[in-house]
Amino acid sequence: MRARNSFLLLVGLLGAVAAVVAAFWFGTLRAREDSLLQGHRQLQLMAPDLQSVLQRFETLPFVLARQPDLANALAHPSDPAAIARLNGTLQIIQQQAKVGALYLMDRNGLTLGASNWDQPLGFVGKNFSYRPYFHAALRGHAGLFYGIGTSTSEAGYFIAQPVYANGSAGGQVAGVIAVKISLAEFERTWSSSDDPIALADRHGVVFLSNRADWKYHSLHPLREATLAELNHTQQYTGKNITPLQQTPGPFVTLPVGRLGWQLMLFPNQSRVTRVGTLWALAAALLLAFAAASLWALHQRRRRMEERLASREALQQAAQELESRIAQRTQQLSETNQHLETKYHTLQQTEHMLRSTQNELVQAGKLAMLGQMAAGITHELNQPLAAIRAFADNARTYLERGQPEQAASNLVHIGAASARMGAIIGQLKGFARKDQNVAAVDLAHSVRASAFLLESEFQRREALLDIDTGAGAMIVAGDAVRIEQVLINLLRNALDAVEAAPLRRVHLVLSREDDQAVVRIRDSGEGIPEQVAAHLFEPFFTTKPSGKGLGLGLAISSSIVQAMNGQLRAHNRPEGGAEFEMRLPLQTDGGTI
Repeated sequence: MRARNSFLLLVGLLGAVAAVVAAFWFGTLRAREDSLLQGHRQLQLMAPDLQSVLQRFETLPFVLARQPDLANALAHPSDPAAIARLNGTLQIIQQQAKVGALYLMDRNGLTLGASNWDQPLGFVGKNFSYRPYFHAALRGHAGLFYGIGTSTSEAGYFIAQPVYANGSAGGQVAGVIAVKISLAEFERTWSSSDDPIALADRHGVVFLSNRADWKYHSLHPLREATLAELNHTQQYTGKNITPLQQTPGPFVTLPVGRLGWQLMLFPNQSRVTRVGTLWALAAALLLAFAAASLWALHQRRRRMEERLASREALQQAAQELESRIAQRTQQLSETNQHLETKYHTLQQTEHMLRSTQNELVQAGKLAMLGQMAAGITHELNQPLAAIRAFADNARTYLERGQPEQAASNLVHIGAASARMGAIIGQLKGFARKDQNVAAVDLAHSVRASAFLLESEFQRREALLDIDTGAGAMIVAGDAVRIEQVLINLLRNALDAVEAAPLRRVHLVLSREDDQAVVRIRDSGEGIPEQVAAHLFEPFFTTKPSGKGLGLGLAISSSIVQAMNGQLRAHNRPEGGAEFEMRLPLQTDGGTI
C-alpha cells in the first residue's frame, strides 16, 4: 500500500512539473509574439520621423548649388574676397537651417569654403575626394553617405549636389556642395526605451543605437571585401568594426532611407521571460490549489475516522479517570497536611526575618547619627578657629590702646558666632530636608570666605591671590553653604602648600556660557594618583590623625550637587592641584 502511494505521488509530481514547464513555454511563446508585434508598431511610429529628417535637407544642397557666390568662388578660387563671401554665406545658411556643416569642394575634392571656416577643426583646405558622395555628385547625381568625419571625428549624414559652371543643369560640373546632418538626437530619444534600438547600414554595421556598446559593431562577421570598402571610404574612420559579442535575440526591422539602412528593435527578453514565469507561477498556483483541495478532502475523511476512534477512547478514559480520581483525592489529603506543617514553619521564619530587618534599620540610623556628629565637629571647627584668632587680635589691640580695631575684631567674633549658629541651623535643615534657596552674589561669598582665613594664611606665610572678575555673578543657592564649600577648598589648598617652597593659592572667578566657575589652584605637590579615585568619599583623608575626619570634600560635593552644580579636581601640567566648582547662573526669570 505504501509503495503504491509513493508511486502515485511521484507520478503526480512529474505531471505537475510537466504542466508548469508547458505553461512557461506557452507563456514565453505568447509574450515573444506580442513583443514582436508591439515592436513592429513602435518602429512604424519611429521610422517616419527618421525618414522625415533625412528627406527634409535633401533639397538644401540642390538650392545652394544655384547661389552665385558658389559659382563665383569656383571660378575664382584664389580671390580672397570671393572666398570670404562664400564662407559668410555658408555660415549664415548653416545657422538658420540648423545643420552640422555646409562646405564647397572643387572638382579635385579640395574644400574652398565652409560654414566652419573660423573653427579649429574647420573643413577649409581639406580634401574629401575619397568620399563616395563626392564622386556621385561629380557625375551629376545626388550623393548620400553616412560616416565619421575625418576632421571633427563626429558622425553625420552627408548630402551632396553638383555645382554647374553656368548655374544650370546640363553644363560642366565645376564643384560639389555638401551638407552634414547630425542624427545624435535620435539616440537621445531612443534612450528612454527599455528595448535595444539600432540603425544599421546595408552591411549590417550598427552606427546609431541606444546601447553605447553596440555602436560600430556588426550584426554578423563582415567579408574581407566589405572591410576593404569601409577602409577605403573611411566611413567609420578610427573604429575597428567587429561583430557583437552577444548575438541579439529576435528582432523586428523596417527599411529607412535610400542607402539600404535598417531600423531594428530588439524586444527585451527579460520581459518575455518574466511573462513566461508568471504563466508558470499561475499554473503552479492552480495545481497547488487543486492539490490542497484533494488533501483537504483526504484529511476530512481521516478526521471522521479519528473522531469515531476518539469517542471510543474517551469512554474508556472516563472509566480510568474515575478510578484515578479516588487515588488522587487520598494523595491530595496527605499533601495538604504536609503543606500545613510547612506553612507553620514559614510563619516562624518570617517573624524572625522581620525582627532582623528592624535591627538592621536601627543600626543604619545609628550609623547616620555617627556621620552627622562627625560632620558637626568638622564644620564648627572652622568658625571656632576664626573666633580664637579674632580674640587674640582683639586682646593685642586693647594692649596697644587701639579700641577701634579691637571693637572691629569683636564684631567679627560676633559674626563668627552667628555663623556657627547658621551652620548648626543648616545641619538641622539637612535633617528636615528643608531648602533655603536665595540669590547669592558669588563674588561676595568668595571675599567673605577669604576674609575668615586671612589670618591663617598670614600665620602660615602663604599668599592668597583672588581674581573675582568684573560684574556680579548671581547664583541660586544658600550663601552659608557656598561659603562653607569655599572655606573647605581654601583650607585644603593651604594645607597642600604648607611644605612647598612657594606657598601660593590662586582663586579665579569667571563666567563660562551660563555657568559661574570658581577655580582654586595651589602650588603644592598635586593629588597622588591613588588618592584621586577616592577624593570625594566620606571619611577618606590623607592628613595625620587629629587634623581631619575626611568629610570636608564629601560634604562640599553634596552641597554643590544639591545646587545643580559640579565639583571636580585635577592636577595641573605646571604642577599643583586645581579644584573647580561650577554653579548655574541666575537670570531675572530664575536659574539659566
